Amino acid sequence: MAVLRFEPFRDPFDRLMSLATTGNRNPLGMPLDIYRTKDGSYHVDTDLPGVDPGSIDITLEHSNLTIKAERAPDYGDDVQVIVTERPQGSFVRQLTLGEGMDSDHLTAEYSGGVLHVIIPSSPKVQPRRIEVAHPEAGSRAVPGGGGSAG
Repeated sequence: MAVLRFEPFRDPFDRLMSLATTGNRNPLGMPLDIYRTKDGSYHVDTDLPGVDPGSIDITLEHSNLTIKAERAPDYGDDVQVIVTERPQGSFVRQLTLGEGMDSDHLTAEYSGGVLHVIIPSSPKVQPRRIEVAHPEAGSRAVPGGGGSAG
């Protein structure tokens, strides 16, 4: 019997990944790391050594973030290729952004063969304090994060 777990309040990071591959193998030539910092933003580091920065294309359609890049061989047509082990051609990775991510303020930088994409968390999902009205005893703030009621 299969058990399906449903966790509606799961961290958006868990929903971030929707890889464009099958199984558990890494796509050849475009490995990535994803991590979250204290400010709640997600960082995606993708290894793309030898890629022309002009060939990198990042698109966001609905909640799908697509990273495309191309690595062309650096030898000419008039050579005899003996061995080619380095990945070449077009590479694509696709991530599905979960709720709570600020897709309007994505940033990307390519340096030293690494593409670094920052996906900030939405201010809407930041913890905030909610005022609780209690007619007999006045009102009090319920602990549970920073910020003000709003």
